Amino acid sequence: MIGSAADIVQEITKGARSAASVLAETKALIHARNPDLNCFTATTFARAEREAAAIDALQARGAPLPPLAGVPYAVKNLFDIEGMVTLAGAKVNASNAPAAADATIVARMQRAGAVLVGALNMEELAYGFVTENPHYGTTRNPHDHARAAGGSSGGSAAAVGAGMVPISLGSDTSGSIRVPASLCGVFGLKPTYGRLPRSGTFPFVSSFDHVGPFGSSVLDLALAYDAMQGPDPQDPACAQRAVEPVAKAALPPRIRIGILGGWFQEWADPVARRAVQLAAAALGATERAELKGAEAARAAAYIITGAEGGALHRPRLIEQYEEFGPAARARLVAGSLIPASWVVQAQRIRRQFYREAIELFKRFDLLLAAAAPVVAPRVGQEMLQINDRSIPTKAGLGVLTQPISCIGLPVCTVPVWPGGDAAAREPELPLGVQLIGAPWREDLCLAAARRLEQAGVAQIRLPQS
Repeated sequence: MIGSAADIVQEITKGARSAASVLAETKALIHARNPDLNCFTATTFARAEREAAAIDALQARGAPLPPLAGVPYAVKNLFDIEGMVTLAGAKVNASNAPAAADATIVARMQRAGAVLVGALNMEELAYGFVTENPHYGTTRNPHDHARAAGGSSGGSAAAVGAGMVPISLGSDTSGSIRVPASLCGVFGLKPTYGRLPRSGTFPFVSSFDHVGPFGSSVLDLALAYDAMQGPDPQDPACAQRAVEPVAKAALPPRIRIGILGGWFQEWADPVARRAVQLAAAALGATERAELKGAEAARAAAYIITGAEGGALHRPRLIEQYEEFGPAARARLVAGSLIPASWVVQAQRIRRQFYREAIELFKRFDLLLAAAAPVVAPRVGQEMLQINDRSIPTKAGLGVLTQPISCIGLPVCTVPVWPGGDAAAREPELPLGVQLIGAPWREDLCLAAARRLEQAGVAQIRLPQS
């Protein structure tokens, strides 16, 4: 690995490394590791060389360096990159015109000195949890290439988990940052809905879509998050809130944490429960909490997701049906047929669940739950076994994240290593936990994540090969 983003910035600032040398190491890692993992759908090395040269020129002049000076990163291929076609994992988008400008948060990352090295594989149209893309291939887990990376931001998580880049950007509609972060063993941040602008990103479900970073450490997440903050009039959902930097914020003396039971316990297998226990012990959390409306909220999220996604793609489904992958088109067609009365009821349930969660935050600062019900399943695995119950893999991986997406709460996912079955002679696999905050309390999510990192409970472990 080339090092964390924070380490790279420090070394470039001191003159111990150049942005050009960091980029050269990054390119070598991508060439060596990407063929086995299929994280990148395109590289932007010519652009990266210009951006790295600009940082080195500032350093040569003795000018102040921006906060992400020389840090390589890559983005899920639903973010606009000037001059490139925004695929969103879909063949149906391949004939679109190239983007005329960068997505807002890509432009903000560039202003912060980060160096863009490419676009990353994802589920077709962000609809799924495994990143087995029918057009651009399957992205594989860096810790076991026979296993899934998660989705829909699978390429983003696996690229960080494999040490190719210290930061990547993804999106989260139903769990698409948290699930792959969990399965690939990296840190991930889904901010509050509306905190970071989505302008210049290919949409899926406007009322649920979030964007956020993956990182090799909590500080890397915080640095990227701070670089991307700020309102944007191009995104109506991006709230007009003041920027609240978190990278240098002091840790609060005490954080009240509730361990979610009920739904979040029932749909976590023994390994996932052990990950939560390890995190709870390190944080001194003992009190239980419950969101009784979680099951109904997940059902509501499915209805709203299907209806909005189906409506968005309906015209092209009619005209270009064969260009959609079989799984995506089946889900989108079904979604386009959902009755309006169902959507109205789903929105009522969503509002009710939001009120329930806000009431719970009167007792707790954060809520703790597993981010995925199991460790990474095998590529092509059709069913998950969770506590003597079977559930389809492509839906089941989001069983613990969808209720939270439904109401837009901020979540930091941290990688825990709860230990596996030694008799199986398989590599130990990570399983992430969610640190769920009240709206706009990303600072507390990251503070608790930092404590887990300092305790050695949450950490990134690069694959040996």
